[in-house]
Amino acid sequence: MEHLEYLIFGFVNALTPTYLFFSLIGCLMGTLVGVLPGLGPTSAIAILLPVTGHLSPTGSIIMLAGIYYGAMYGGSTTSILMNIPGEPSSVPTTFDGYQMAKQGRAGPALAIAAIGSFFGATIAILALTFIGPLLANFALLFGPAEYFGLLSFCFISMASLSGDSTLRGILILLIGVTLSTFGYDTLTGIPRFTYGSTAMLNGIDLISMVIGLFGIGEIIISLEEEIVTIAKEKVGKLLPTWKELYDCMWTMLRSTAAAFGLGLLPGMTPNVTSFIAYDLEKRISKDASRFGKGAIEGVCAPETANNTTAIAGFIPMLIFGIPTSPALALLMGGMMIYGLNPGPFLFTKHAEFFWTFIASMYIGNFMLLILNLPLVGMWAQIAYIPYKILAPIILGICFLGAYGIRNNMFDVVVAIIFGVIGYVMKKGNWPIAPMILGFLLGPMFEGSLRQALQIYKGSFIAIILRPIPACFIVLSFVLIGVTAYMRFSYRKRVIKQSREGGD
Repeated sequence: MEHLEYLIFGFVNALTPTYLFFSLIGCLMGTLVGVLPGLGPTSAIAILLPVTGHLSPTGSIIMLAGIYYGAMYGGSTTSILMNIPGEPSSVPTTFDGYQMAKQGRAGPALAIAAIGSFFGATIAILALTFIGPLLANFALLFGPAEYFGLLSFCFISMASLSGDSTLRGILILLIGVTLSTFGYDTLTGIPRFTYGSTAMLNGIDLISMVIGLFGIGEIIISLEEEIVTIAKEKVGKLLPTWKELYDCMWTMLRSTAAAFGLGLLPGMTPNVTSFIAYDLEKRISKDASRFGKGAIEGVCAPETANNTTAIAGFIPMLIFGIPTSPALALLMGGMMIYGLNPGPFLFTKHAEFFWTFIASMYIGNFMLLILNLPLVGMWAQIAYIPYKILAPIILGICFLGAYGIRNNMFDVVVAIIFGVIGYVMKKGNWPIAPMILGFLLGPMFEGSLRQALQIYKGSFIAIILRPIPACFIVLSFVLIGVTAYMRFSYRKRVIKQSREGGD
């Protein structure tokens, strides 16, 4: 009951003209980012974060969050109408969405994508509203040793769930953690890895790194692939039939449950859970042959899952300070700039911000439902702007965003270097997310371990034998085993299918 009172207070604030305006701007920009290939929510947040320094803390975070979860909605439009996913998380949507559009059923596909997105996100926000404060009380039990155990589990999750190779994930994660040590040592104040450069004393800036990896790197890839729209299908009638809505209701429930649980784990981004939800729905279907040929459940499952995951990731980020995706890592960085440090005390020290922010998510989710049904034709037209015109504009904004962080050309150079690194990694199919999350969580991991060793007089065994760290370490081994088994089963199934196809 107490939570409802706080939530009502949050709605009173969130419904003021100022915060409604920030919600609307965030949702509009998020949808635009989702529609346009080559510009994801991570790079958009990175570019805009320096600009938001002139806004109110609550308003800027509401707007940036709207960009993040709004992009999950926007990616479905071009996936269905043009067979071009605006976001990686919308790739599975193209499998059946575009086939429905070719059959003259683009309207029902777009409608079920919006309805599924709204349903999954709303359930996840409700969970955040009522489960979040309870988990915050549990988080109060955490000291340096417990945070070391939690972060160890997070690192294993990131490495195990990023790409096809766990070893690649571990390597990229370690590189990210190493890069986080450049600059002053947070405990002793001694410079590390500066190589005599005064510009390196403050370390590498997270925003410059992200602008390079996700902004500049993505633009190079997109220009190389020469994104071209081949065909556009008409929207037609919007509403699905009652039978389709009934069938998709069970799809929404299954996809929401699976994506919410997985979305709490670092490394389980919307890109991953959308594929898992699609595969799950295909496996339990009575007629799996319909998938890939215009099954409406094949549109509903990934769109429900990616929005559920996007919201679910706010729970570990707000309560434990553990972001599950690069976009949430940036959002957390923005909160810390304003002194809104994520953690169990966020609910008490900054209660007004927290409940206003939660209420704004309900409002933003409703705004997105409206933006992505009546205005779907407008978003489709925007996607037709030639990429050769968009790319230089986006690139210029990236450079301005990198320079505006500290008004320093060094940050622009860093962004360019990481742009090249991002391009090479994507071409080689190396996961990027572990680098960003390792970079952000590295100082917390190092600080927790060093403080815990001081408390337990250098005994590492004493740290890992404590109940909570021990549980996380056991979970880490379980996750490694489950991931290895799933990959082995998948490869075995692929080999079997290839042999049957050869026969």
